[in-house]
Amino acid sequence: MTPLAENSGSAIVAAVIGLGSMGMGMARSMKRAGLDVVGYDITPAAVDRFVAEGGRGAASPADAAKGADIVVSVVVNGAQTEAVLFGSKGVAAPMKRGAVFISSATMDPAIARDLAARAQALGLHYLDAPISGGAARAAKGELTIMASGSRQAFDRARPALDAMAGKVYELGEAAGTGAAFKMINQLLAGVHIAAACEAITFAAKQGLDLDKVYEVITASAGNSWMFENRVPHVLAGDYTPASSIEIFVKDLGIVLDMARSQRYPAPLAAAALQMYLAAAGAGMGGDDDSSLARLYAQLSGAQLPGFAKEPQGR
Repeated sequence: MTPLAENSGSAIVAAVIGLGSMGMGMARSMKRAGLDVVGYDITPAAVDRFVAEGGRGAASPADAAKGADIVVSVVVNGAQTEAVLFGSKGVAAPMKRGAVFISSATMDPAIARDLAARAQALGLHYLDAPISGGAARAAKGELTIMASGSRQAFDRARPALDAMAGKVYELGEAAGTGAAFKMINQLLAGVHIAAACEAITFAAKQGLDLDKVYEVITASAGNSWMFENRVPHVLAGDYTPASSIEIFVKDLGIVLDMARSQRYPAPLAAAALQMYLAAAGAGMGGDDDSSLARLYAQLSGAQLPGFAKEPQGR
């Protein structure tokens, strides 16, 4: 790994913690926009790749955050976000007072509120800013960001937001509001993927031409963004993960926890969660979320492209 270099110019310094498929695209987008970007990831090869493209690398989150005006955390959940902020090599201690922490993880709104309060007590700004759009939009700087936080947090985060997003929804001053909006999105996304996989495998069970099913449905009222986006994975028999089964085990689990705490019935989300859990239990947890179609095929004996009767999970 290339050691952290000194910032030789006056550009705004942004640290990105998490250089996975989303974080790497976000880091590259900020770099294209002229920010001085420092990247850290638990996988050294990801840092090396970013450095090879002209970015700067760091050996820890704390190292990345030194001198940063903006820290963007692109990790999986609230627990990882807490570790990025307040762990033994976390960013909160070395961050400049008045700098902004942008949290992009999907989490329970209550956790976002707690993290924001703890960060603000240290003189930091916290922007609750979960993201949507996938790796392709992250790479283009065209994400949708659902953000909430103080006016100062938005102002300080603006250079990064402008570089990373096609749309930034400013949803209020209270941390947790952005997280709540994201959970509504994830409820719909998880249910829609499950419905799309159920439908295309039902079509296969009937012996229909699946390419023609895709053509007809995407031109009809039954279409959804998830049907249009995920069914091509099934048609190609390619379950390389763009978004994994385990992501929706986590996210729909959060939805159900939130619903239970508020005594709110969420039967469709609950049914979809059971399908993701079954797919994960069948060995497909790390595969693309369209692997629900393989689970339906396994249960029904339907024939899908590249798939007989046994799951292909790892």
